[in-house]
Amino acid sequence: MDTRTSPFRLRIERVRECLQGQGLAAVLVPSSDPHLSEYLPERWQGRQWLSGFSGSMGTLVVTPDKAALFADSRYWEQAAVELAGSGIELVKIPSGGSTLHVEWLATNVARGGSVGVDGTVLGLAAAQQLRSRLDLAGVLLRTDFDVFAHIWPDRPGLPGQAVYEHVAPHAPLARAAKLQQVREAMARHGAAFHFISTVDDIAWLFNLRGSDVSYNPVFLAHALLDANRATLFVADAKVSAELRATLAADGVSVAPYAQAGAALAALPDNAVLLIDPRRITFSLRANATARIVEAVNPSTLLKSRKSQAEVAHIREAMAQDGAACCEFYAWFEAALAAAERLTELTVDEHLSAARARRNGFVGLSFNTIAGFNANGAMPHYRATPEAHAAIQGDGLLLIDSGGQYLGGTTDITRVWPIGNVSAAQRRDYTLVLKGTMALSRTRFPRGTLSPMLDSIARAPLWEHGLDYGHGTGHGVGYFLNVHEGPQSISKTIAEPQMAMEPGMVTSVEPGLYRSGQWGIRIENLVLNVPAQSNEFGDFLEFETLTLCPIDTRCIERSLLRQDEIDWLNAYHATVRARLRGLVSGDALAWLLQRTDPI
Repeated sequence: MDTRTSPFRLRIERVRECLQGQGLAAVLVPSSDPHLSEYLPERWQGRQWLSGFSGSMGTLVVTPDKAALFADSRYWEQAAVELAGSGIELVKIPSGGSTLHVEWLATNVARGGSVGVDGTVLGLAAAQQLRSRLDLAGVLLRTDFDVFAHIWPDRPGLPGQAVYEHVAPHAPLARAAKLQQVREAMARHGAAFHFISTVDDIAWLFNLRGSDVSYNPVFLAHALLDANRATLFVADAKVSAELRATLAADGVSVAPYAQAGAALAALPDNAVLLIDPRRITFSLRANATARIVEAVNPSTLLKSRKSQAEVAHIREAMAQDGAACCEFYAWFEAALAAAERLTELTVDEHLSAARARRNGFVGLSFNTIAGFNANGAMPHYRATPEAHAAIQGDGLLLIDSGGQYLGGTTDITRVWPIGNVSAAQRRDYTLVLKGTMALSRTRFPRGTLSPMLDSIARAPLWEHGLDYGHGTGHGVGYFLNVHEGPQSISKTIAEPQMAMEPGMVTSVEPGLYRSGQWGIRIENLVLNVPAQSNEFGDFLEFETLTLCPIDTRCIERSLLRQDEIDWLNAYHATVRARLRGLVSGDALAWLLQRTDPI
């Protein structure tokens, strides 16, 4: 690439011209939208448009003479490639929750200077932290500056796809019942009103779904509740007359999307409004003059605890997903044996097609990650027609994939041997598997803060001086976002809302990545279920939900204890029993072979 004509370098120069015209010393570009989503509609993918970095998380800062992209270890290799020629420096941060960019601004902007940011996509908690630090440095924060309004001429508009109902039996709890649960929580907080911006909370609460964001069945909306009524702020054309009537029967009215801020401003000054400071933007909060009570959205906590009826549907979705995996892997191994030309793109194409044939399938839950050898060392790698690897020779193939079903969301990672596997690869694979099994077998007191479990999965790796840079597990939605809070098994500082409760679905996914060589990650989804109660309290354990064989050909058996071998054999017996009635022919033969005990 000619760095003088890189489109991203040229766009950065336009930003600098804009800074000069606005009298700003820097601009901050978060990866965010007005709903503080992780995955963004095209209109708010400005950081990617400006920098070329396509990771789902990252923060860009531009000054008159510097540009820096802050990303965590999941994206370091990817970012280094995508930022080449842009003039943007990669700043490596320890985690996605790092605030190193705040310190960077405080250090690199001179006292008396101003930093611009679009307050409509900046979280309230993030804005408070940013302003506090910049104030100490004598730097002014301006929240009225949307740089893309000045430099992005063909910026996409708002998505226009229709909203639809998530209905029984897959939505077992009625909308009215969910609204009542949230209102009871509002009353406990002493709040007469409650404002919600997070799209997954809204989709869950109103039993509605959409397709405004790739892979996540959500739609852009805000909501305002009082003791009797609820208003859904959503683009007019997205809600049919029939659906409006259905919503009205439950006391829900529909108002234009752009009127959410005005509705907040219209609340009486003496009204008590419940908001979640981590789930509302700075600009929306600025509209409200009512008395504020800050707490986690009640819906965030409620939707994290799946009901028994939902769990039954999740188990069925996992079985359908596991059957799709069996069909794919049977085809894949046969094609490999026949020396057909296979690439990382082939994996995505055929695995997605296998899922599409299963009952209840709606779409993928994220971009399929198929990484062979060195590409597998990039945790969020994605093959493209322009850049992908052929699957040939010797090594390891990492496949991280998932589906959206009417009765649940899946996310699974497996690693498969291609040709000959080295002793070093077997050791790495087995140590990661030991971490997956160690956490999956853990029993813990109810209310344990989820980050406290993180070290259990890392311990087998730590024993050998090894580690991985990403979290060990994330919450998973119910036909919703594949990443869902409040629980997170990671090194993140624990907070009260991260307590583990019955019904939560979480991933268990330790990994190990050797740059330029190979990557290993073995991921299952697990369900918090009651284990026992005694004088020491109520204890929970994990039920492994994911149903797909874990390859045993990569195992260095000498590293496994007998109790670990017993767990793996028992898991495979369950996989065989649950899936054998859903597959036939080559897929059944493959299932039986890959679930043989070791």
